[in-house]
Amino acid sequence: MERGFVDEYSDFRWCHSELGLAPVGFSLLNRYVLIVIYLCTLGYIFMGIGIISDIFMEAIEVITSQTITKEIKDSQGNIIGSIEEIVWNPTVANLSLMALGSSAPEIMLSVIETITFIERTPGELGPSTIVGSAAFNLLIITAVSIMAVDEKPKKIDDVNVFAITSCFSLFAYCWMYVVLTVWTPE
Repeated sequence: MERGFVDEYSDFRWCHSELGLAPVGFSLLNRYVLIVIYLCTLGYIFMGIGIISDIFMEAIEVITSQTITKEIKDSQGNIIGSIEEIVWNPTVANLSLMALGSSAPEIMLSVIETITFIERTPGELGPSTIVGSAAFNLLIITAVSIMAVDEKPKKIDDVNVFAITSCFSLFAYCWMYVVLTVWTPE
């Protein structure tokens, strides 16, 4: 039997959210009122995500700009000066913090799906979004970034982050292919 309420005067069935996020009777509102409410809520959520993203990027800048002061000593052990060195390796910082930030929604979606269906076979939503997001980040964002620059010849000064990301992504795709098609074909 389908969930929902049946209108007494017609065969129309009113469906309600199983999550219980909307108040009872909320779906009985006019369709256009619901559209406006949903669009305003969606815009509010996107503004919140934008604010959180700005805070996250500022936090990454603060973390990666940390330095320590080291003292320079001569051969007798006398201090002759000091220099500041960065704490984080920029390649490691970019790979770890940006990967965490860009994949956090997909990871949370996978965790929520796993917790929701804990007694059943897990769905494909979590792994699919993580792999799709990684492929999109590696291929599409790189291509758009390259196309956005002037038509002059482009030179990348530091390709460490891109090279490491590309190598690990290719390894992950090959590993996933082996696991899904060779070891567990069904």
